[in-house]
Amino acid sequence: MSASNSVTRIVFLDRETLSRETTIREPAFPTELIEHDRTRPDEVAGRISEAEIVITNKVPLGAEVLAAAPRLKLIAVAATGYDRIDLDACRERGITVCNIRAYAGNTVPEHTFALLLALQRSIMPYRRSVIDGRWEDADQFCYFDYPIADLSGKTIGIVGNGLLGKSVARIAEAFGMRVLFSSHKGVEGMDPYYTPFEEVMRISDVITLHCPLLPSTKNLISDAEFGMMERCPLLLNTARGGLVDEAALERALDADRISGAGFDVVSNEPPGEDHIMRRIAQRDNVIVTPHVAWASREAIQSLADQLIDNIDAFMEGNPKNVVV
Repeated sequence: MSASNSVTRIVFLDRETLSRETTIREPAFPTELIEHDRTRPDEVAGRISEAEIVITNKVPLGAEVLAAAPRLKLIAVAATGYDRIDLDACRERGITVCNIRAYAGNTVPEHTFALLLALQRSIMPYRRSVIDGRWEDADQFCYFDYPIADLSGKTIGIVGNGLLGKSVARIAEAFGMRVLFSSHKGVEGMDPYYTPFEEVMRISDVITLHCPLLPSTKNLISDAEFGMMERCPLLLNTARGGLVDEAALERALDADRISGAGFDVVSNEPPGEDHIMRRIAQRDNVIVTPHVAWASREAIQSLADQLIDNIDAFMEGNPKNVVV
């Protein structure tokens, strides 16, 4: 598809998902850009009915709403994940879908280690104890109410060997950790570079998830996997909610199967008041952050730049980062 002198209507359904500090430059062709801070499911069809390009981060685009957009040619996903897009419907309609790639190679690994270090050294409970006056009540210059341990010499098991997993590995090695990359669960005969999934569960002091949420990875870690963990590891998830069975996570914490958990994602976002992770997050050995591992200023700007690059490339007839 080549650019022309006509004005192309672009609708951004959830602009609020990118920081307002982020600059989204104008595409290299005449456009009418309509931005909505957020869009409810019942508003989608009406808002995209005249669009030729739709930008979405987390707003679902199913077959029914896509049918209401006869001019739609491109869905530019403002994220890496595209599980909220009906890809079969897009193929049938000839709609191109492109996504964002390789923009979070620093921010997610750094957030992963922020969680890991805070948990390994009990930063949060010590901070809270100082605020509560515990230091003044101590009989000496320090106190040892919560455990502190080094990372050096520990084994970290990484599930996912893409950009993020490899970046986490480099940081881990700098801390003097032993790095294991997990094979796919239930798959035998993989390259010797990988350690069998069950062994990673069994011998790791830290387990960190950096894989996509797929039917094959949903509840990747549940009661059976927690039962394999011999070293009472820390469990980190900065990938996708749904990779860990959250009810099983609570049971594992209750049974001291793991020593703590650092999660940036949960199964429903945002979680409701009665969501299980709201309860789990109250523990001293658990940290839950609101899906912000990806959200450094630098990473969001990189995402926004790539988003417009994807749109420009499509209009020039050379689409990139194509999903379908």
